[in-house]
Amino acid sequence: MTPSIRPYRPADRADVYDVCVRTGAAGQDASGLYSTDELLPDVFAGPYVDLEPESAWVVDDGSRVIGYVVAAADTPSFVSSYREHWLPGFAAKYAVATAADEPIIRMGLDPERMLVPEVSAYPAHLHIDLLPQAQGHGLGRALIDTLRADLHRRGIPALHLTMDPANTNARAFYDRLGFVELPSGSLGIATGPADA
Repeated sequence: MTPSIRPYRPADRADVYDVCVRTGAAGQDASGLYSTDELLPDVFAGPYVDLEPESAWVVDDGSRVIGYVVAAADTPSFVSSYREHWLPGFAAKYAVATAADEPIIRMGLDPERMLVPEVSAYPAHLHIDLLPQAQGHGLGRALIDTLRADLHRRGIPALHLTMDPANTNARAFYDRLGFVELPSGSLGIATGPADA
């Protein structure tokens, strides 16, 4: 079956977590790097699919999810929701940290890190991950175009993302999609269809 893009469904959660882990080391597999493979997705995927599932899209190959894009349409509102609804459970789950876990846990405990200076001009933000077999086929572009069109339809003018500078393949991908570096070091783009 040809992979297709569709809205996220709650049954996709385990696959989204798996994709997040298998791409979580600057695009490479992060399995086993932390005390639990749930840590990275508990910061970079779970809050999005649980708090704002309407802004999540997946690549489905007919048997499982092999890629996704998750977003917060309004970053300040998402940060407030994260602090109220996600952070208490996260803090309890990760009350004890290993040295390897600590930098990621610190990020999970600090939702205000998402409030980059340009947030008013680029209110939405995203995270995207695709397994290696889903890369190089236009699926990442299609995911972002789907998200951009949806945000545009909802009246959201622009979005941004942050990324690991070590992930040079991702940076080249974002450059091809028209993202530009913002003064904060984040990347931003206007929403809407790819040709908008």
